[in-house]
Amino acid sequence: MESSSSWKRTVWILWFGSLLTNASYTMVVPFLPLYLIQELGVAKSDANWWSGIIFSVSFLVGGIMAPYWGALADKHGKKKMILRAGFSLFFVYSLGAFVHSPWELLGVRVLHGLVAGFVPASMAIVASTTPEKHMGWSLGLMQTAGATGGILGPLMGGVLSEIFGMRMSFIASGVSVLLATLLVLKFVHETPVAPAKERSRIRDDVKVAWNNRPMLRALSILIVFQTALAILQPVLTLYVADLQGSLDGSVLSSGLIFSLSGIAMIIAAPYWGRWGQKQGFRSTLLIALLGAGVLTIAQVLPDNLLTFSINRFAIGLFMAGILPACNAIVVENTSADFRGRAFGLTTSANQFGAMIGPLIGGFMSGFVSIPFVFVITGLLLLVNAGNVMLWPRQSVVKPQTAKSA
Repeated sequence: MESSSSWKRTVWILWFGSLLTNASYTMVVPFLPLYLIQELGVAKSDANWWSGIIFSVSFLVGGIMAPYWGALADKHGKKKMILRAGFSLFFVYSLGAFVHSPWELLGVRVLHGLVAGFVPASMAIVASTTPEKHMGWSLGLMQTAGATGGILGPLMGGVLSEIFGMRMSFIASGVSVLLATLLVLKFVHETPVAPAKERSRIRDDVKVAWNNRPMLRALSILIVFQTALAILQPVLTLYVADLQGSLDGSVLSSGLIFSLSGIAMIIAAPYWGRWGQKQGFRSTLLIALLGAGVLTIAQVLPDNLLTFSINRFAIGLFMAGILPACNAIVVENTSADFRGRAFGLTTSANQFGAMIGPLIGGFMSGFVSIPFVFVITGLLLLVNAGNVMLWPRQSVVKPQTAKSA
């Protein structure tokens, strides 16, 4: 077991790298339509269509590839997978500054998904090096990197585009990921785990997860959570504009308000992790889902930006408990040599939810009012809370992972 200062340093470095990696996935959101129109020659009438496809494709491809990279992390080493992903992402992000057509940008975003793998390998290292009594805190902190990065990414993209211009913001994002990768190279040391003797296949890994009921339940919650988190992205700016009575400045206002949930997650997630370590992660998940669901529905009540902002911050405080609880359940119910693949599957769940959410939100906003989208999203979280209430209280402790492990 590593010393106290060593494992904590590892957690914080990997948290920083995962935050930057997740943020870079969504940093193009604020200026993507303008980039398509002003730099790539896309007609204004086609910009939204292209934006939706280009934004979502990274999550689709990344979700498909995550179990594969997780398997390689178990076989060849998790740190090696972090370095491979980090250096590759630096190159791929930088390519975004040199594209000249929407098809080229689409290809770059596909490459984003193909070379990813920084986050699941980081989670696996943290789960392998953290002392058992601090596991809840560490996983709580690490999961804030994913959710917060996705929330702060659009804000980061807007700031970078203002300072450096839209093209240079791609390179600035790549450099930030490169910095995080170099920190991992220098300061993170992996605790080796004996690799599986038999070759792992993705189909076998999925079968293991399917037969592992606690893990399967956690994966389903992750998909729903990320969908609920992302479903408001296409409609939030318009809702903020309605509250403030003008479109002027609504992009900046919505970015700041949306980021409040991320700030709340950073503050609350480690505390949720410690609480779950003492009281049980099932009860943590139940309380967090109930609170997030009720407050999401309550977003229909505010009639000004201040009360709406307070509500968004409160939602983040409860949502912060969902991710660490799900990941702790995965850790409790998988063996150490399956850890990379397990977090590859959790990353797939997060990626698919992040892809599905904006598509559902955009589709619903064309047929129903924005407050109704809040209600549907909140009910989705409450239904999952009801599902958690039906879970058995017993926990399956680290089962065998069949031949694939």
